Amino acid sequence: MLVEAWGLEFIKGFGRFFMQPLLYYAIFLAWLFGLLRVKRERKDFHVRVYDGWLDIRSLFSSGIWLGMLLSLVAIGAGMVVTKDVIALIAWSTVLLSLTLQARFLSPAYTLSVAIFGTSFLARSEWTKPLFASWFPTLAEANVTTVALLLSFLLVIEAILIEKYGGQKTSPRLTVSKRGLVIGEHLSQKLWLVPVLLLVPGEGIRSFVSWWPIFSIGEQTYSLMLVPFLLGFSQRTQTMHPAALAKWTGRRVYLLAVLLLLLAVGSYWFQPLAIVVAALAIIGREWISLAARLYEQQRTPYFTKRKDGLVILGILPATPAEKMALQVGEVIAKVNGIAVRTETEFYEALQRNRAFCKLEVLNEAGEVRFVQSAWFEGEHHELGLLFVPNEHMDANVG
Repeated sequence: MLVEAWGLEFIKGFGRFFMQPLLYYAIFLAWLFGLLRVKRERKDFHVRVYDGWLDIRSLFSSGIWLGMLLSLVAIGAGMVVTKDVIALIAWSTVLLSLTLQARFLSPAYTLSVAIFGTSFLARSEWTKPLFASWFPTLAEANVTTVALLLSFLLVIEAILIEKYGGQKTSPRLTVSKRGLVIGEHLSQKLWLVPVLLLVPGEGIRSFVSWWPIFSIGEQTYSLMLVPFLLGFSQRTQTMHPAALAKWTGRRVYLLAVLLLLLAVGSYWFQPLAIVVAALAIIGREWISLAARLYEQQRTPYFTKRKDGLVILGILPATPAEKMALQVGEVIAKVNGIAVRTETEFYEALQRNRAFCKLEVLNEAGEVRFVQSAWFEGEHHELGLLFVPNEHMDANVG
């Protein structure tokens, strides 16, 4: 009977996922981010780098398995979350998304709002009537559970940033402090992390005396697959975007571990949950500021160079991608001819209409040779994006 009850509740819990408005809002937001990205890429380079569906594909492709792991932890520990807390997190996600800055969708912000709302806004005489009408059970929520969720989701964010934050970033053009046109890469990611949580309701009962650990006094519970929307955005001009993403991801991970220790401590001393929320916001802002300061101390990388032509972007499914060229590499010679500008690159490419040999320098300055035979028309569309010469429009090489 117990197994049947759990099996039925799992099915219902997964079904409730499709009743969550935040799921459909996340899809809309990913579509909007993709639309804005393509529009900007066409403005800078007269061509889109990635199609508009990339952001929607990324939304579902990275965080699902991590969400399932967190689900096992949440159910095993008996972390009970009220529906009002889930609704407040969803509302804070929507409101913060209006900035169109994906980084504000970090759990450091969205779940901190829920902790502050539960601890202060739902109990204050000034805001209590409003929250009582919109979120009637919010004051009953266990803030330790929300603090633990924040910490675990921040661990997931760190993993996603380090592994995917530097992949398929969007090249763009900007102006340096000296007034020169330089290139940079924008990483703006949205990840949907579905987590199966216990919520008060009819369905399953406690099967051992110590479970659930983080309860709110209820005797029966339901399962709900809740979508959490995580966001990340970062710009880099001075290094490969994957390098800065790893730099950021490691620091987010250290912050998450610190917050997790404090969240566990809030089980015995509940005010520590408020400390978790405050430190989450301060720490995440500090990491973003530190990344910007780290960038400012270095010289721009995607700019005109004396040793060749730096690759700012590579279009998918083009000869350049098939030749395994990489963003950040420098093309020193084409068919034995040194190149410093896009015009020189194109002219050297035309010297041999059947074959192409490139001398390429990686970020460490090591030389490698890339060569490929051409098919008819391919040499006109190699698929490389460069930083244009000053006062010139960007083109595709």
